[in-house]
Amino acid sequence: MNAPPPPLLVPQADPGASYRAQAAEIDRAVGRVLASGWYILGGECAAFEREFALWQGQKRAVGVANGTDALALILRGLGLGPGASVVTVSHTAVATVAAIEMVGATPILIDIDPLHYTIDPQELEAVLADPPPGLPPIRAVIAVHLYGGMAEIDAIVAIADRFGVAVIEDCSQSHGAMWRGRKCGSFGTAAAFSLYPTKNLGALGDGGVLTTDDEALAERIAALRQYGWRERYVSDLAGVNSRLDELQAAILRVKLTGLDAANERRRAIAAAYDEALAATPFAPPARRPGSTHVFHQYVIRCTDRAGVQARLRAEGIGTGVHYPVPVHLQPAYRGRIALGPSACRETERAAREVLSLPMFPELTDAQVERVVIALRALR
Repeated sequence: MNAPPPPLLVPQADPGASYRAQAAEIDRAVGRVLASGWYILGGECAAFEREFALWQGQKRAVGVANGTDALALILRGLGLGPGASVVTVSHTAVATVAAIEMVGATPILIDIDPLHYTIDPQELEAVLADPPPGLPPIRAVIAVHLYGGMAEIDAIVAIADRFGVAVIEDCSQSHGAMWRGRKCGSFGTAAAFSLYPTKNLGALGDGGVLTTDDEALAERIAALRQYGWRERYVSDLAGVNSRLDELQAAILRVKLTGLDAANERRRAIAAAYDEALAATPFAPPARRPGSTHVFHQYVIRCTDRAGVQARLRAEGIGTGVHYPVPVHLQPAYRGRIALGPSACRETERAAREVLSLPMFPELTDAQVERVVIALRALR
């Protein structure tokens, strides 16, 4: 029999580490909520919304149950559902497309820029100018900022404005990323953030938040997240139940205080990986000039992905694949989702080659050095 593989000495992700890093403060916050007797949409959620909006540099934030709901509620708030198509990418977490279908809208999936893995502005312009036949009119585009970097957001907004469609930013992997000094999520009509435990800002359970400078839209979404209530038990709108609970809000308030430092640590880890890869055939992740990357993931490309994973695993180093199957090729979506003119060729290639190295801010210097040594040995 073959010997079992050695234990992972450097996991690809470790959500428990973020709790341990701020355990005393988080425990106090949890105790405060438990003692308060108020557990849904209370003072902690309201405070987190104010603090997150201030950190983000926007007028309003609305806490919701998860990032998928954040996207869906933005679409609902904009009045988009049956009778509307929404353009996004196939190289994303399936949540992006699930949110579109949750509200009854029709997704159209287009290709990515192969260097940055985000929406290709040229293909966006092509599909807006000549949409796939037989579909409802395109009313919005969801620009997914991926791996801690940003999509080419200025070009996306300019193109969308010319065609009269709204831009929604999916910032679930890019909390704190910046373009020319302006934070990710502040360019479109509204932005959605997942607060899943492994995100740059992660809860200890599910959570989501959305931001906007449109006060009326924020008020509408705040009602929609709780049955359309503006007055308790009276539904002015047909809403849903998607509430950020007080425990998670209190935890997120603690973790928000350390987010900028955690993102800086991610950049330092990325710099060490960059240097290690310089003597190998593998290129570091591309960065857009003028942008600030926050490295939710550190992604390289390899034609022999399985072989590289096995070699790193033999050194006790974990890896991940984000994402192995494009949405349009997954069983639930294959053959029924309209694609852009390139038929997502670059998306399919990326799915075969991308590999995520260990990346979380609590990695120790010794763990980072272990990864660096293993990377230098790759040929």
